[in-house]
Amino acid sequence: MKKSMNLLVATAALAVGSLVFPSSDALAQGRVRTGIKGGLNASSLFYDNQGVSNKNERIGFHAGLFAQAPLGEFLAIQPELLYSTKGASADYNLLGFNGRNTFRLNYAELPVLLTFKLGQAVELQAGPYAAYLLNSNINSNGDFGSGSSAINRDNFNKVDYGIAGGLNIYFGKAFIGARYEQGLQRIANSGAARTLLGNAKNSVGLLSVGVSIN
Repeated sequence: MKKSMNLLVATAALAVGSLVFPSSDALAQGRVRTGIKGGLNASSLFYDNQGVSNKNERIGFHAGLFAQAPLGEFLAIQPELLYSTKGASADYNLLGFNGRNTFRLNYAELPVLLTFKLGQAVELQAGPYAAYLLNSNINSNGDFGSGSSAINRDNFNKVDYGIAGGLNIYFGKAFIGARYEQGLQRIANSGAARTLLGNAKNSVGLLSVGVSIN
């Protein structure tokens, strides 16, 4: 697991480097855009575990950098490096024990998005993302007790991945954007975590504002 995680992180770093510093061919086709972005996350855990009800989203945030390299007149590739908060809360009923769990999972995330330009102002984007779990916090309140859970970061898969899609609307160098991300990797990586989460996967909607710095 550690070797595969290191390989994924190294691959992500190489991908960012190759796109942030594109070839002369890419530069010849148009201007490379770089910038900063941030905004709100509304995240949930996509699962249907027995005994789980009354799910609520976690409202959080994302912030980071992006670069966009043209591939043609109407096409570009956009890697991003983001800090992104995910998670959710839900009531549980396990073997007659009741309560509420709140999951907070925070990631370093690398989306790599194919970008379709509809004129000068609107972009449609779709592509994969990979993410690395930086830290986690699980808070319980109920029959199992209250406070932070013994289930920590080691009980979750460190690497998450999935697909993303959305759009940006530019106003000069500034833009607003909306995106949805659906994880494909099961979050839980231990028996204790699977008892609470089953086959849960991350899902999150993002609302962003940003600005191109060149």
